Amino acid sequence: MFDCGEGTQRQMIKAKLSFHRKMKVFITHMHGDHMLGLPGLLQTMSMLDRERPLQVYGPKGISDFLNAVKETVQFGLTFPVEIYELAENGTVCEEKEYVVRAVTAQHVIPSFAYALIEKPRPGKFNPEEARRLGVPEGPLWSKLQHGEAVKLPDGRVVKPEQVVGKPRRGRKIVYSGDTRPFNGLVKLAENADLLVHDATLDDSLADRANEEGHSTPSQAAETALKAKARQLVLSHISARYRDPQILLEQARKIFPNTIVAEDFMRIEIPLPKE
Repeated sequence: MFDCGEGTQRQMIKAKLSFHRKMKVFITHMHGDHMLGLPGLLQTMSMLDRERPLQVYGPKGISDFLNAVKETVQFGLTFPVEIYELAENGTVCEEKEYVVRAVTAQHVIPSFAYALIEKPRPGKFNPEEARRLGVPEGPLWSKLQHGEAVKLPDGRVVKPEQVVGKPRRGRKIVYSGDTRPFNGLVKLAENADLLVHDATLDDSLADRANEEGHSTPSQAAETALKAKARQLVLSHISARYRDPQILLEQARKIFPNTIVAEDFMRIEIPLPKE
């Protein structure tokens, strides 16, 4: 979960998302609309007797905030909350399947942008070549697919590279948080499958957006174009826009594959073929 604004637990209920699921929360900055949903989320999880640990990552201050919540709000946590304050850019979380990287964003208070990057997947397995080399179908095929060399009954050793193609890259999703445009975000979003970018105010209010540490649709689109991203999602739209069509049109002039975020939107990101 990237950011946790007010009412997050209510939205999770409406979306039918389990409060017991394995979860990490990445907070971009300490403004209320990005982190004040954490107390309600923790309380709802405890009311439902969650036991699995919850990891929360964020800028300096997130630890004091959550510790204060635990000490002053009268409910007992039923699960561990592991808090990680981020002090520098780079990889902030690494799991078997993915890494999360962060860069310092350009907002009015300390803030981070995040990239969720799947690790490379094994290359395509060639069953015809495996049979030609005399590898019997079954467990040995599985070992080769997982990068292990296998020894055949006649003593020959077959290596994975003989029957498996080059590794295929994983998917990459980048979330800008609140930010002005900056080169570090272009680099973070390089070749991203999906870039979710702040577009608070339309292009005519670019000066105000800059003063308040936000971006316009054209600036978000320029970042997506420079990064060679595949799709752009405009987010953090000001409430002044009952119809965000003007923002969408401004972005699409520069980056056609753009949409505007909506509550409960689902976006399917296919696995890269290469």
